[in-house]
Amino acid sequence: MLKASITWAGRWEDDMAFLDSGVAPYRRRGGAAPALGADFDLEPLRHDFDAAFVREALRELKPLYARVERVISPFEWAQHAPYIKAIRELKREKNAVVLAHNYMTPEVFHGVGDILGDSLQLAREAAKTDADIIVQGGVHFMAETSKLMCPDKTVLIPDPKAGCSLASSITPEDVRALRAAYPGVPVVTYVNTSAAVKAECDICCTSANAVKVVESLGAPRVLLIPDQYLARYVATQTKVEIISWAGACEVHERFTGDELRRYRDAEPGIKIIAHPECPPDVIEAADYTGSTSGMIKWVKDHEPKRVVLVTECSMADNVAVESPKTDFTRPCNLCPHMKRITLPKIYDSLLHNKVEVTVDADVAARARLAVERMINLPV
Repeated sequence: MLKASITWAGRWEDDMAFLDSGVAPYRRRGGAAPALGADFDLEPLRHDFDAAFVREALRELKPLYARVERVISPFEWAQHAPYIKAIRELKREKNAVVLAHNYMTPEVFHGVGDILGDSLQLAREAAKTDADIIVQGGVHFMAETSKLMCPDKTVLIPDPKAGCSLASSITPEDVRALRAAYPGVPVVTYVNTSAAVKAECDICCTSANAVKVVESLGAPRVLLIPDQYLARYVATQTKVEIISWAGACEVHERFTGDELRRYRDAEPGIKIIAHPECPPDVIEAADYTGSTSGMIKWVKDHEPKRVVLVTECSMADNVAVESPKTDFTRPCNLCPHMKRITLPKIYDSLLHNKVEVTVDADVAARARLAVERMINLPV
């Protein structure tokens, strides 16, 4: 393994002087899970479908339910099916597509998703679609990225409150301060950032291509922001010196090495695969570390008898549909932001063309360059 070379621009506990974004961390590692309080209403919308439509939806979607019955109960399916049918009809009527991230719940991912995948796959495919409307089955920074790649299309996000702790951890002003502190050092930003932050950076990356992006710059030092844990992981895979920010994903930073060792003690032979947004002790305890797409491929290629996916819980449900020979132990750390995107909200979004995502033209032009530089790297 290559020797890690990594420099830190700050820690949660530091004042970080000129680097301080003023954004408090969502939580410290090991603390309580994010509270889903009164503001977090999973299903604020209800739509009335007549009995005949519901019966037709259940009949028409029987083949789909046969695929997902492992992860969706009959009771839940009776509620989901009318929405899936109605959304599919609206998509045809309006020439719309749903981009569904792997962290969407299975009724969204398998039921109405047209373009499926991780952040890199969605960014690439969004630029190719001939649809007039894109509905983002994901969080706000993903919708902004779709708008960057498809400026002439209407991009909708079913819930504009679907944010991201990583995207909130850094601002454009922070990036400008980093450039002043490290003149001449290229800035790579994780795609989990706002368009305004992307506009201040040289190139984007995802967890799938972060090492490739860093090494493509041909520089001895690189700023890799904002995820501190992804930066630590990349530093173990390259000779490039990595300078990081102190951001973290509120889902992945909750996992611990001790937790994974308890899974091994309880179920000898279980395989554990982790996302590089996890802390180092989690990476060390895992059998494999990889991006969202890498984790999915590992399960399909190896077909383990039982596996733990150390990532957002819904992804295990979605992979389980495609991997019937594998049993999944679910740590079940849910992303409260992803869970804002539901079938009723997608239906309402398409029905009323809301909420449209816009990006300032100057910001979009600069941010688009950073995304395109990533996408145009040789595969």
